Formats: sequence, structure tokens, C-alpha cells
Amino acid sequence: MTDTTPATAPRAATFTTYSPATGEPIAEHPVDGPQEVSRAVSRARSAQAGWAELPASRRRDHLLRWKKALAADLDAVARTISEETGKPAGDAALEVVLTLEHLAWAARNAERVLRRRKVGTGLFTVHQRASLVHRPLGVVGVIGPWNYPLYTPMGSIGYALAAGNGVVFKPSELTPGTATLLAGLFDGAVPGHAGLLTTVTGAASTGDALARSGVDKLAFTGSPGTARKVMAVCAETLTPFLAECGGKDAVIVTADADLDAAADAIVWGALSNAGQTCAGVERVYAAREIHAELCERVVKRASALHPGGGADAPYGPMTLPGQVAIVERHVSGAVSAGARALLGGPESVRAPYVAPVVLTGVPEDAAAMTEETFGPVVAVNAVADMDEAVERANASRYALGAAVFCRSGRTGAAIAARLRAGAVSVNSVLGFAAVPALPFGGSQDSGFGRIHGAEGLRAFTAVQSTTVQRFTPPVALTSFAVPAATRERAVRLARSLHRRR
Repeated sequence: MTDTTPATAPRAATFTTYSPATGEPIAEHPVDGPQEVSRAVSRARSAQAGWAELPASRRRDHLLRWKKALAADLDAVARTISEETGKPAGDAALEVVLTLEHLAWAARNAERVLRRRKVGTGLFTVHQRASLVHRPLGVVGVIGPWNYPLYTPMGSIGYALAAGNGVVFKPSELTPGTATLLAGLFDGAVPGHAGLLTTVTGAASTGDALARSGVDKLAFTGSPGTARKVMAVCAETLTPFLAECGGKDAVIVTADADLDAAADAIVWGALSNAGQTCAGVERVYAAREIHAELCERVVKRASALHPGGGADAPYGPMTLPGQVAIVERHVSGAVSAGARALLGGPESVRAPYVAPVVLTGVPEDAAAMTEETFGPVVAVNAVADMDEAVERANASRYALGAAVFCRSGRTGAAIAARLRAGAVSVNSVLGFAAVPALPFGGSQDSGFGRIHGAEGLRAFTAVQSTTVQRFTPPVALTSFAVPAATRERAVRLARSLHRRR
């Protein structure tokens, strides 16, 4: 008798995620290769055609239903974020809340920002009616980070969808559960548009496949080194690329600043999420006359914070195991180079946790001042005046965010205007991140392009310029039939007008 039982299909490759706090396994996820990624892009392209044809008001309503579903399942989403990243549940819940704010803004403002607009014409084009419109690109690929696995990628995902695109999202291999949950909530809230938002999971090879898949733009968040590699792949097909690559953000504190407020903000900006924030506080430049007092207040607040895995811990473990060694190298290198550890030191690093470290007198060429530490470490250096503070803040090859603490908001804004950072808060840290209408992004090693706000919506569109001839002009200069004498008179008239005004 012949055995007709079908052979067992080969098991697809999978990978396992682990708790950063305990090392215990969380879940298994598929490793999506080029074929799976290609199918996801094809599905998104098919779904996007119908999505783009919807009136903007219909897309808004769909996205707002998705927002409501996220809000209804806030606890479950926050729990998944907390489980995968190790951050406290309260921090994870705050991340969801900020995401909801941005999704709501994108959904409600896309029609206004992207509607067709008339533009003026010139002397020789008065017979034309001119306008421009922002059209969807098609399918946007998004490669997201692990430190804020919902808030950060949604700055691209939500805005791209609001602009009429489909999205294929490749999350960090450390946080695939958050991404899978996000896509599932979308499918449940927006029926009839299956495939419009798809999650593909895996490590670097999956990201490489997405970059090669023919998406119409790729939005990336991660290290400058990885960004360069992904960008090189995109360059092969001239795929537009948006990069947010982290920062080495500085805080400037003037002599007349409210030191209690400055110290409180510095400690939160440096230590929240275990310092794993691209726009977190890593460098502080304080006026010499208040430097010692500011250091004292920073140390007092930071010394009361102890990381852990409990619900009441101010911050949790390092999410990326390899980052622990980088933090230790930066702290040890700074101390060896002559810096003083006002709180903690190399002994603060006890994987997977790093206790708060406050340094001062750190040489400006030390790794702790030039490289992204991405851990709960802050350097507070003294400067002679604000000119020196601005010069040192701007000396970094990163230019993402910054903050200024000053008694006068007007003076603080004037200092902020001298900084190269893409976003600056005066008398707060990360104030810009909670304002959906403000664009976010940097330059140099912090990347390029903007997410959030009107610029974030436009980032996922292509501009089309249109002219419609309203009447036949008396003299058609764009015709071979125009006599040479007529053309010469037109040139003389234009020259005369432009020489006078």
C-alpha cells in the first residue's frame, strides 16, 4: 500500500525575542525574506490604489477609528512595549498616548495640508492658471527602532497613511510583537483595506530586502552606520530615503536660569528610558558661576533613582545588550581622561542595568562627548559664557535636538536660534516631541528629512505642478512662429522692468 500522506512542509525560519530584564523568551516570529517582503509590498500597492482614491475625509475617519482602537487597547499595547523593551509600564503607556496625539493630528490635518493650492504667475504667464498638489508616493517602507517601538515609527506610518500611501513596516528584531499588534489593530479598525499596512519581521536581512523591494520611499530610524548601508542600497534604484539617526543632544543653562527646573529636566531627559532616547540629554553646558550648584542639584535628584524591573522603577534595563559595553567604555574613558564622576562611575554598569552616572570636566574630545552614549549618563561641563556654550553644543557631528534654560524666554529663544539642532526646547526638554504640528529631524549624523507636522505629511508625497492656459496670449513666446522682433521687444521690456525693481 502506497503512503499518500503529504510530506510535512519545511518549517519557516523563526527568531525568538527575549525579555531585556530577565533574559526569558517572549515569543517567536517569522524571519521574512525577499519573497515575503515582495508579497507584502505587492499587497500594499494593490490596497493603496483604492485607499488613494478615497476622499481625504474618508481616510481621516478610518484612521481615527484606528486611533480609537489603539486607545481602547492601550493597556495591552503598553504591556507589549514594556515586555519587549524593559521600560516601566507607565513609560510605555505614555509612549502610546503620544502616539495617539500624533495619529490624530495627521488624520485631521492631511486634507488641509495636502489640498491643491493655487499659486501666482508672472508677467509673461498671466494667461496661465497655476496650482500644485501633493500626491501619494505609493508604498512607503518603514524601518523602525527598538527604543520607542510605537511612537517613533508611527511618525512615518501614520503620516504616510494619512497622505494616501500604503505602508510596509519592518520593526526592530527586538520589538516585533509591538509592530504585529499595531498592524492587527489596523486591520480590525479599517476593514476592506487588507494589506494596506503590513508588518514584516526579521533582522538586517529583512531590512535589506525591504530596501530592495521597490518601495517608493524608505523611512529609517537607527544608527548613522546602518543608515549609510541602507541608503547605499536605496541609491541603486534612486529610492528616496528619510533618515533619523540619533543625537548627542546638549542643554545650555544660563547664569540666571531656574536651577531647580533645569536640574529636574536634565535628570529626566538623561535617565528616562535608561537614557535610550535619540533626543535625550547627554551633554550640559552651564555658566561657570552656577555650574557647581547645578551639579549638586542634578546629583541629588539622580542619586534617588535606582533602575529595576519592577513596576515602580524609574527606568528599566538596557534593551540592547551590546549597548552596555558602549556605556561602560564611555564612562571609563572619560574618567581616565580626567573627568570627575560626581555620581556613579564604571561600577554603575551592572548588566542589564546601569545606575545613573553624572560626570563633569569631561574633555570635549572624549567619546562620552562625541559619540552617542545611549545610556543613563550625563556630562555637565562649565563654560565661560553663552558664546562658548553655543560653540561647544554646535561642535558635535550630531544635530538633532537641544534645550536652553534661561530666565527670559526671549533670551532663551535667541540662544536657541544660534543652535544647529533641528528642534530646540526653551525651559523644558523634549517639549517639541509632544507637539504634533512641529516637524522633527536633524542633520549631519542625525540624518535628514522630517517627520511630524505638515512637513511630515508632505514628506510622503510627490509634488505635481500644473498650469492651465486660461486664454491665448497676445504674444506666444513659446512658439517658433513668434517674429524675432517681437521676441526682442519682450526681452527689452523684461530687462527694463527688472532693472527698476
